[in-house]
This record gives sequence, structure tokens and C-alpha cells, in this order.
Amino acid sequence: LILSRRAATHRPEAPAGAMSQWEPDMETLIARVAATAGAKPDVARKAVALVLDFIAREAPDDAVAALLAKAPELKAIIASSATTGGEGMGPMVRGLMGTGAGAMGGGGLLALGSDLMALGFDMNQIQAVGKEVFDYARERAGDDVIGEIAGAIPGLAEYI
Repeated sequence: LILSRRAATHRPEAPAGAMSQWEPDMETLIARVAATAGAKPDVARKAVALVLDFIAREAPDDAVAALLAKAPELKAIIASSATTGGEGMGPMVRGLMGTGAGAMGGGGLLALGSDLMALGFDMNQIQAVGKEVFDYARERAGDDVIGEIAGAIPGLAEYI
């Protein structure tokens, strides 16, 4: 039986005002990124959401599903951000800037870097954000899943 990524990773929402069971894990990751990158927690949350949205769009579906199954709080972080990369662009243009821009020399990875710079991060902080998010993901999902994700996105390995 083949399930869509949405069906495979769907989780019930917590009632309004209630803390989800994933909230402590979400906050742990946000705090780690904020401390490592020297950012405020709200900016760190946006950065993590951008990185996770990038992974969800660029990595193989099966690897993303495996990651989100082992770390459902990551899906919650993406959902907690009203908008992620490509603000102001229509979905078609945003998609072109992601996976379709490979001929421009990096495509989605360059667009992600640009989005993170727009949040005020410099290159060292961007690398710190990526490393921290991937370290966290590796702790939850294991080396095989993260290796598949990193191997599928050209240039990503040098940032994690």
C-alpha cells in the first residue's frame, strides 16, 4: 500500500491552547539552533522551518517520510511557520527557484541560503543552523536516513 507523504506523516492536532506532545522536542531544537547560531528563538524557529521546508521539497520522498515518522516534531515546526522560503513568490516561481534552478548552479540550496540571509544570518551562522538541524535529525532518524537526504541534494554535505 502506497501512502502519500501527507497521509504518512499526518498527526492529529492538539486542541487550541494545549501543548502538543511534540512541543518539548520542538523547543529543544529551536533552543539548540538559537544558541549555536547566536539568534533569538523566534528567528531560529523561522530558520529551522526554512531548512525543514527545503528538505521536504528537495529530498527523496521516502527519506523525508522516514525522517518525519521518527521525528514528528519536525513536521510541526514546518507547520508552525505561516510562510517559509520564497515569500512573495507564487508556487510556480517558488518551485522554479527550488528544484528547477539547478542549472543556475545550486538552485534550491542557493535560494535557501538567500532566505536565511534575509533573516540576518551570515555564512557561518547558516552553516551552524544547518549542522544543528541535521545533527538533531540524525539523532532522531539515524545515519542512513540523513545520508540519503544529504546524498540526494548537491552541495548540501558541506553545510551539515
